[in-house]
Amino acid sequence: MTGTTNAPAVSVIVPVFNEQENMSILQSELKTALGEIDHEIIFVDDGSSDRTVERIATGPNIRVIRFQKNTGQSAAIYAGLQAGRGATAVLIDGDLQNDPADIPRLLAEIERGADLVCGYRVKRKDTVVKRLTSRIANAVRSRFTKDGVRDTGCTLKAMRRECVSAVVPFKGMHRFIPALVKGAGYRVVEIPVNHRPRRFGQSKYGLGNRALRATIDMFGVRWLLSRPLNYKIRNS
Repeated sequence: MTGTTNAPAVSVIVPVFNEQENMSILQSELKTALGEIDHEIIFVDDGSSDRTVERIATGPNIRVIRFQKNTGQSAAIYAGLQAGRGATAVLIDGDLQNDPADIPRLLAEIERGADLVCGYRVKRKDTVVKRLTSRIANAVRSRFTKDGVRDTGCTLKAMRRECVSAVVPFKGMHRFIPALVKGAGYRVVEIPVNHRPRRFGQSKYGLGNRALRATIDMFGVRWLLSRPLNYKIRNS
C-alpha cells in the first residue's frame, strides 16, 4: 500500500499517558508491523508526568501532540484523528496490550470494503473483575446503541478518513466510535485480535471512573442517533 500524494496512506494514532517503559518496544513493533506501508505515526501525549515523550524516537514520519494536562483518552483519540492526514486512520493503545502485528489485518478489511474495522479481544489478558464488568457493559451498550459490536473497549481500530466526520467530540466518545460511525451510514465490521498482558505500569481506567459515566453517555448517544438530519440537495 503506497501513497500517491504527500499525505501518507495510513495514519497510526497512539494515545499515551505515562507509558515511558513501553515506547521503544512499541515503536519497534510498529515498524515491523507496518513494513513497506506508507504511514505516519502520531503519538498524542495526554499530559504524561513521566518521561514518555522523551522516550519517543523522532523521525520524518513521527509526530507528537502534547496536551498541557491530562484530559482523557477520548480527547487524545479525537485530537489524533483530526491531525491525521492518511486515507486510513488506525487507533492503537500505547500500553502494549494491543498487538501492532494485527494492523495489516485491519487494513486488509478496509481494502475489502469496510469503512470501520473494530478489533475484538478473544482471549483477554485482564483480571476476572475487569473482564466481567467489560462483558456486561458491552452487552448493555450494544443493545441500546445497536452498534453490533461486542468489544468497543478494544482501542485497536481502522477507519476510512471519511468516517472521522461522524466522530463527535465528548468525554467518553472513544467507547461509542462504532455506534457513531454506523449511525452515519458507514459499514462496520469486527475481526478477532490478539490481546497481551500489561508489562509495565498500571491501567489508567478502572470500574469506578467508567460505570456511571458510560451509562450516562450511552443514553446521550442513543438520543443523538435518534435525531439524524436527513436531507438531499435538489438538482436545479
